[in-house]
Amino acid sequence: MSEFVDQPAVSFRQGTDTLLRRRLLNAKVFRTVCMLLTYSSLAVLGVLMGSVLWSSLSRLAPDFLTNHYSMNPVRCGILAGLWGSFWLVLLTAAMSIPIGVGSAVYLEEMAADNFLVRLIRINLSNLAGVPSIVYGILGLSAFRPLMISLQTFFDGTRAINVLGLFRVRILHLEIFDGSVLIGAMTMSLVILPIVIIASQEALRAVPSSIRVASLALGATRWQTIWRQVIPAALPGIATGVILAVSRAIGEAAPIMMIGVLTVASMCPGGIETPLQLLQDPISVIAVPFDQFTAMPVEIYDWSKQPDPQDRFTDVAAAGIVVLLGVLLIINAAAMIVRARAGRRIQW
Repeated sequence: MSEFVDQPAVSFRQGTDTLLRRRLLNAKVFRTVCMLLTYSSLAVLGVLMGSVLWSSLSRLAPDFLTNHYSMNPVRCGILAGLWGSFWLVLLTAAMSIPIGVGSAVYLEEMAADNFLVRLIRINLSNLAGVPSIVYGILGLSAFRPLMISLQTFFDGTRAINVLGLFRVRILHLEIFDGSVLIGAMTMSLVILPIVIIASQEALRAVPSSIRVASLALGATRWQTIWRQVIPAALPGIATGVILAVSRAIGEAAPIMMIGVLTVASMCPGGIETPLQLLQDPISVIAVPFDQFTAMPVEIYDWSKQPDPQDRFTDVAAAGIVVLLGVLLIINAAAMIVRARAGRRIQW
């Protein structure tokens, strides 16, 4: 018996080495092209940022944050737009975050997988890609007449009966056209699909074994969602919410459609400093019904002002820097929330 077992002869298909070399070459070319595109995009972004920063140096000063709109570029400031964006984003977040996260929890954790739920998910994905100007038209045609009807009701009614037992006196408030509340409701429609989709993805990323283990230990469905699933998905939810809020800060078309002020010499509710807000907190009641402007709207107005010396262009550049600074602060807050929420997860 032979000590060696006959092995079949190894044969290579002709051209295999050439095919392998071609694949490696294609991979290297693709990697080089992707790298060039990435660095080219960063270079263009760096040039744009450098140009904006250079143009803003002549106007970027502390008084730029404390002055109102002025036809004199030297005295022009962004205070009204800063406070308007603050109240707009605050009300938008207060309306969209609970509704968006709650809708995502229901669709992912509670709703049955039927035709209606699948149709809602498809429509949410489509709504996330709708241009924001469409939501501005919806706010103009739906929310604005609603506020006018409320104003008519407040003007004609001083008190209402509650179940025929007692009368409640209505606080008389003047609701302006293009108020903060109308803008917040319109912007909520813009970011609501983004919040829902981001929250759904965060909830879907939680391992199903966590749910099964919690239910096996005797927890109810709601206890599992509230104490296990949502804390685990909180970093992803927070990231999606902050990105949606960042989009709301930079949008100008929807709020311009509802009749927001382009030139404003007063802040909503007459609140111009945090100290004034602490001294007179009752003035916050009038903020949602007051007229306002926003930073993107003011930047747009400054950029189209006729000025042979481009002084308003420098003011617009300073406004862009302030807007970018606010966005960086919000994104930094999102990173802190994500990091702290990630450390608290204990399974």
